[in-house]
Amino acid sequence: MQQNSKTLIACDVPPNVDLAKDKAKPSRALPCPRCKPKPRHEPQLWYDFTPYSMKCLKNSHLHKAHRTVTITEVRASIQEKILTLFTNQLAFQGGLFEKSHIEVTTSEPEEGQMRPTTKDLAEAAGVSLATVDRVLNNRPNASKRSIQKVNEAIERIGFVRNFAAVSLARNKAYRVRFILPTAGDLYLEELLKQVGHVNESLQQELASADTVQLPMNNPHAVANYLSTLDVTDVDGIAIMAPESPQVRDAMTRLGERNIKVVQFLSGQESHDDLDFVGIDNFAAGATAARIIGRFVDKQPGKIMVISETMQSLDSIERRLGFDQIINTEFGHLSVLPSLETYADDARAHRIIARQVERNDDIVGLYVMSSEARAPVVQCARSCDLASLTVVAHERTPFSEQALKTGDIDAIIAQNPNSAVRKAVRMLRTRSENREPDLKQENLRIEVLLKDNL
Repeated sequence: MQQNSKTLIACDVPPNVDLAKDKAKPSRALPCPRCKPKPRHEPQLWYDFTPYSMKCLKNSHLHKAHRTVTITEVRASIQEKILTLFTNQLAFQGGLFEKSHIEVTTSEPEEGQMRPTTKDLAEAAGVSLATVDRVLNNRPNASKRSIQKVNEAIERIGFVRNFAAVSLARNKAYRVRFILPTAGDLYLEELLKQVGHVNESLQQELASADTVQLPMNNPHAVANYLSTLDVTDVDGIAIMAPESPQVRDAMTRLGERNIKVVQFLSGQESHDDLDFVGIDNFAAGATAARIIGRFVDKQPGKIMVISETMQSLDSIERRLGFDQIINTEFGHLSVLPSLETYADDARAHRIIARQVERNDDIVGLYVMSSEARAPVVQCARSCDLASLTVVAHERTPFSEQALKTGDIDAIIAQNPNSAVRKAVRMLRTRSENREPDLKQENLRIEVLLKDNL
């Protein structure tokens, strides 16, 4: 047994424990560090972390003077899960333990050490190598019970799939494609740059990430492109597209062709079954509303809201969150109808100037779209930004500078590098037929002010 591929438990066992009767099979024995130089009982014993060994430990009735339990060789990613399981099953049985008696350490395999192999995985899951191959590669004829056993063993022993070896075996690289809009500005440039950085880091794993830009205001063109994709071309896609029936149906058909799909930063309202990478947009809108409401204080007035398109689910959710906070907590403020620029500067200038002309009591501006430059610049041509409380989305060179000069009061951001990496990681997890840790993959909302840039 390779220690680095196992999760082990060590405990002090008193001399009155009949190990043969309990059928406990220690992996190795070490002197008890708490009894040196004169041991008062048997050496400290180490057990594989399995339901069977848990039962053996529970039956051993640890000596009151030696009731510290050490959980060691736990991979950092599953440390909390192991601790919770151990605490629930053993730690508080019979009142023998307190939390202070439980020690948890993490250990990842050191460089040069062997990681768990598919053979280790098959042994841990109690299935054949052929079954492991079928589960890992999403092949047919694997029962639900076998899939569950393999996935549980993956978490238990910390199995990490070697994608370089997989790519060599199937004689092709693992490929992820980011499908992004053609219309965009500084934030889109940042996303493209981050995909390039991630692609460079994936090369050593015989994997790649590339981009295709499509006119997202033409759902038929997007759907037609998606219909041309095949699993021989790409293994997974991360798509940033507004809500439309055509795109939604085309994404469903991708799954039928075994191409994994992640909704990237903006999703489809009726596609809850697909993974989403991005911030909680309802919470982001609510955060913007609270900032504007607090900054404006008791001054009555109206808030102008600008979006690239309200067909985008992220804009819809942000508007809902924004309206809820303003309507329930800041009754002296009212929110004007959303303006849609469609990434057209001339249109943005025209509709913003018209709204400013018709409403002389505007006190706040909320830019919901990820590109803030055009809306803020066009607003500055029609009104005095210094008299408004302005909140925008996404950190770009323009929004940073506007924050420093006072044209923008706050930025609500999501890290583009984290978003790209999480999308790739989630697609890979799905390709392994495993469930991703959705809490871990959530992107945090960052609130930037002039003082914390």
